[in-house]
Amino acid sequence: MNVLAIDQGTSSTKALVVDEAGEVLSIASVPVRPVAVAGGVEQDPHELLASVLGAGRAALAGTKQPVRAVALANQGETVMAWDRASGVPEGPAISWQDRRATERCEGMDPEVATRLTSISGLPLDPYFSAPKMAWLRPQVAPTSVITTTDTWLLHQLCGAFVTDVTTASRSMLLDLASRGWSQDACDAFDLDATTLPEIVGCATSIGHTDAFGPRLEVVGLAVDQQAALVGERCLEPGEAKCTYGTGAFLLMACGAAPVHSSAGLSASVAWSVGEDAAYCLDGQSYTAGAAIGWLVTLGLLDSPEALDATCASVPDSGGVTVVPSLAGLGAPWWQPGAQGLIEGLGLHVTKAHLVRAVVEGLAAQVALLGRSAASDLGAPLGTLRVDGGLARSSALLQAQADLNQAPVEVFPSPHATALGVATLSQCGLDPTRGLSTERMAPAATYEPRLSAPEAEERLARFDAAARRSIEAHEEAQS
Repeated sequence: MNVLAIDQGTSSTKALVVDEAGEVLSIASVPVRPVAVAGGVEQDPHELLASVLGAGRAALAGTKQPVRAVALANQGETVMAWDRASGVPEGPAISWQDRRATERCEGMDPEVATRLTSISGLPLDPYFSAPKMAWLRPQVAPTSVITTTDTWLLHQLCGAFVTDVTTASRSMLLDLASRGWSQDACDAFDLDATTLPEIVGCATSIGHTDAFGPRLEVVGLAVDQQAALVGERCLEPGEAKCTYGTGAFLLMACGAAPVHSSAGLSASVAWSVGEDAAYCLDGQSYTAGAAIGWLVTLGLLDSPEALDATCASVPDSGGVTVVPSLAGLGAPWWQPGAQGLIEGLGLHVTKAHLVRAVVEGLAAQVALLGRSAASDLGAPLGTLRVDGGLARSSALLQAQADLNQAPVEVFPSPHATALGVATLSQCGLDPTRGLSTERMAPAATYEPRLSAPEAEERLARFDAAARRSIEAHEEAQS
């Protein structure tokens, strides 16, 4: 039962043909180009669809093995308006990075916001789908539907009007306990619940498609970060992974019942297979790879590949602290308007000191997310599994292990998301097959070198700087 697993991401779409044992038979990738606009980030739906079709067809062409099904992982909180009758998009997709719904969030009654969090498990923030949907609604035709991009892509592939439960759990519209749309949440955002897609499980077959050439069953759906959680086999409560992509996304499995965070994290559905479902806690830094790209744009770093050598050229950050909140602060602060902050500048500071301080700032944000998740579950964070482009950086991962005060294991494949959604597809194709807990051996393991008091001092310094960034934003708004 070979599966075509497609990971439709922010900057590229990857397609893998994966066999029943999890071996990758072929790979293809097509870039996509987010466009920054005033106050936001947009993507072309037609480009997203073309990338899915192009990558999928190329991956199939790369193997002579027969393929039975296609699975899709998606960006999660990216939304778009489209005409359901014709399938034609009405304007660009509004990226998960977009912050233009900030005012919509800030104008909501605090009691309503608290109620929404209790229903959905998500703090009120423009990062999630519903605020963006509410912001977009007055700008499009009343007959248009507004959904996350997965629903439109699946409709183009097989005519279905669905979203999977993990993606729905990133919207603020899902009742986390019942795993169905919440009428109260829809009312709070002035959205019509009857226009929302059907919620299906992650291993549910939703139809067939001829879009890639051979007729394939469409089965295996998940939001990208939850798919990576499955791919890395972080299935037991307390097991955690972090994906370093455009942003950094830490997820910790928490079992068969939702755990509502008291430490500022999100609670979401991790996966569902048949009648079984599991939940997770998660937090995010909006700029990880994007922060490294920013350093290159400014000329502080020659290229992303030069990151480790640049960091190694200095013994430390020279006393510089960087809060790399270049697109606002996510969990556990939830301050979308907060801006980046650099402290400790002096004549002794070089480009390398600044680059290293950015890397340490990224690691500090993730370490604080892990600490928050561990606090919610009542147990310290153990080994952290990592993947994504920046997982190639020894400087980042050593800093991560130091600040976590726990080992960091590098997932041996750069395709955790696609492998995870392929696993879900295999479960759907064979209902007797459950999620395996067998893990791949790590490509590398980083052990802490920093003492616990030093790690604590660095985290405290970063947290204080982040709070000063928030205070500066609040003062500017008053």
